[in-house]
Amino acid sequence: MVSGRNLRGSGGDGMRGAEITRWEGGILRASMPMAPPLRQVNSYILPEEDGSLTVIDPGPHTPETELAWAGVLAELGSAWTAVRRIVVTHHHPDHYGLAGWLQEHSGSRVWMSRRAYQEAQMSWGPAATLNEALPQLFALHGMPAPWLAAVREHLESFAPQVTPQPEVDFIDPAAPFAMGGRTWRPLLTGGHAPGHLSFHHAASGQLLCGDAVLPQISPNVGLQPGSDPQPLLTFLEGLRLLESVPVTLAFPGHREPFTGFTARVQSLLRHHEERLDTVAGLLEGGPLSGFAVCEALFRSRVSSAHQMRFAMSETLAHLAELVRRERAELLEPAPGAAVFAALR
Repeated sequence: MVSGRNLRGSGGDGMRGAEITRWEGGILRASMPMAPPLRQVNSYILPEEDGSLTVIDPGPHTPETELAWAGVLAELGSAWTAVRRIVVTHHHPDHYGLAGWLQEHSGSRVWMSRRAYQEAQMSWGPAATLNEALPQLFALHGMPAPWLAAVREHLESFAPQVTPQPEVDFIDPAAPFAMGGRTWRPLLTGGHAPGHLSFHHAASGQLLCGDAVLPQISPNVGLQPGSDPQPLLTFLEGLRLLESVPVTLAFPGHREPFTGFTARVQSLLRHHEERLDTVAGLLEGGPLSGFAVCEALFRSRVSSAHQMRFAMSETLAHLAELVRRERAELLEPAPGAAVFAALR
């Protein structure tokens, strides 16, 4: 790290600012405010040789992030029109949400993978199905009605954070991608989010990894209707791809840039194998609904609809992987009431 400073912009008293830190290779990190529990998402800014800026993951669309970006650009001595390109690692609102608003203000192009854009449309587009389909999936797997209502309301709350939607160009994962005067290799992975892109700079070993690997928390891996039917398998395959890449410094979507990338990847691989064994052990006591397994795994850590959505989706992802490995089977003893049973 070269330097850092906290920005308060022009948003009035009490605004959570965006702290800018400068890193080797010209990478600027702007720490953007977001809602609990994470409270912060990393946006990265790569200055171009012509004086323009490439922004990676601008954050969610909220009044706070609008003001934070105004402060960031003022600190850099740049106008909105200096932002000529926005790159989105994946479609989640805390990474993708502000892209359309920033595009309107700057006239910039927005780039992401084709698969990530398809997921954004399924989740947030005019023909989105997620808000109804996900509670229906959770109901099939035993989630009680009060939680279902809370999850549906939670999903609907994201609409302002992803409005307006951007016009998008697609990144070819098989082709080099130039940013900040350097050439990066896109790395396409999934599990946490289908179509997730990380970017590796071979000469420096720097990796812009979004939420594919995080330094202190495990990225959520969730099963969602209409999306990847085997998200945990996809996530593990993506981790093995990332494990093969020489990384000296990783720039994640949340928390601090970190070293020891390979060791962190290996710890995530172990974590999910251990979780699979734990879930298989729960099924040894007899068939269980997905919600019953979720409660056994996460009961002490779930206090909000946001946490329940992640916990339930992650539980179903692990159960789907156990079924794929023929360690469990999915049964429906009554219509609309699925359970999982151990295969011996």
